[in-house]
Amino acid sequence: MKNKYIKVANISEEKFRLIVKCFSNDLSATQTANLTGINRNTINRYYTFFRERIARIQNEESPLSGEIELDESYFGARRVRGKRGRGASGKTIVFGLLKRNDKVYTQIVPDAKKATLQAIIRGKIELESIIHTDGWRGYDGLVDIGYDKHFRVHHGKNEFARGNCHINGIESFWSYAKIRLVKFRGLEKSISIHISKNVSLGSITEVKIYTKFC
Repeated sequence: MKNKYIKVANISEEKFRLIVKCFSNDLSATQTANLTGINRNTINRYYTFFRERIARIQNEESPLSGEIELDESYFGARRVRGKRGRGASGKTIVFGLLKRNDKVYTQIVPDAKKATLQAIIRGKIELESIIHTDGWRGYDGLVDIGYDKHFRVHHGKNEFARGNCHINGIESFWSYAKIRLVKFRGLEKSISIHISKNVSLGSITEVKIYTKFC
């Protein structure tokens, strides 16, 4: 069947565009199968393909610049309160970099230590950027490696915003991602592509999805 978006496809371009639209609107595979009349297993394969392709696109993008918020979040069983790096036993740790009013980059990390976080920051953020973080010690020393516009809010001192200095954007993203991932209970092994899907929805339009998937 002719489909300019996929070289070998058994569905029409119209059906493919409808699947992408359902995916972009965060419909489940079951909902999309009911709307399109296509087998749910087939929809699941397309959804996995979309998520993996978005993750590759994300990794290929240029370093972030401008105002960037940094934070880590913990996915899985309930974290031990007050521990960070942090109380993450048995959990998946995801490090996030949010460019304000634009996009988010996420990466699963083994820990929230300074060396781990700095390695990602140096590879993903331009030196002239303005960086906002909380007071976690994993962010110590950013000025020493060239990020001299580093501003912090200290949540431990009940400080959550100081003028334009806050990490409300990335924290809102984590809240949304965790609510959404309730739909995918038991999918810890594929959490990275589900998170990447969240990351990309705000910055990739349907037109870009069509061209970049194919």
